[in-house]
Amino acid sequence: MTSIVGVHGIGKYHYYEDAGGSADGAAAAVRAKWNAYLHQGLGGRAGGAGDYFTEIAYYAHHLHSGPPRPVRQMATPSKLVFADWAAQLGGPFRDAAGESLTGIAHLLAEWLLARLGPAAVRFAQDFCPEVATYLGGGAPRVRARDTVADVIRRRRPRAVVAHSLGSVVTYEALWAHPDLSVDLLVTLGSPLGMRRVVFERLAPVPVRGRGARPPGVRRWINIADKDDIAAIPAALASCFDGVERDVSCDIDWLDFHTVRNYLRCGGANEYLKPFVA
Repeated sequence: MTSIVGVHGIGKYHYYEDAGGSADGAAAAVRAKWNAYLHQGLGGRAGGAGDYFTEIAYYAHHLHSGPPRPVRQMATPSKLVFADWAAQLGGPFRDAAGESLTGIAHLLAEWLLARLGPAAVRFAQDFCPEVATYLGGGAPRVRARDTVADVIRRRRPRAVVAHSLGSVVTYEALWAHPDLSVDLLVTLGSPLGMRRVVFERLAPVPVRGRGARPPGVRRWINIADKDDIAAIPAALASCFDGVERDVSCDIDWLDFHTVRNYLRCGGANEYLKPFVA
């Protein structure tokens, strides 16, 4: 019997709306898709689905702050996340002297569009507000973290697969609840090591520039696409103790961050097969 819990990433609030405001309904819809993606990654036929994930920890409704806005119209905390994130991609700050934060965001959005195309801009419109809301602290952060912890406690999985911002929520949940234990943590497209945006704002705060594997996690495998602009740095062992292996993959330079491609690519197969037999 499988014993894997998944933790979703950014941009999943629409599942909550589609389920009529039901977090359980949203979690079930995401679980069906994750099962189909991993089924293909494990060599199953397209259109088929196994029963690999016992549950997806769904937390997007705790972070929702309205529909996605163009970058220049985002709230100030989101613009700050955008500016700090884009700087690590080589954003044109040398040309931004005297600009307002909105002006800088506009310059960076144009630069991002020219460099990486509309998919990257759409990604920023989901990524920046949700990261800003979560790391802004307060009730949204606690509720999202506790939701993940509650699913892990109830399901008692042997493995947890956490994607994107979900890897941040899971990392903090496992540290905040030391009674939780898992044999394997797999992080996909994780921004955990992203300086100024995520890393320094983690709880617990990294010590002397190093984070650490949560004490209840026996093994930690990190997987990142070489073109994933959320996974900066791609190798988490560079800033976290206890990462057993950083796995590089090449899923799609235009569709560089989706869990669909991460689970389909087979990069996690070696580590997840013992848990799906």
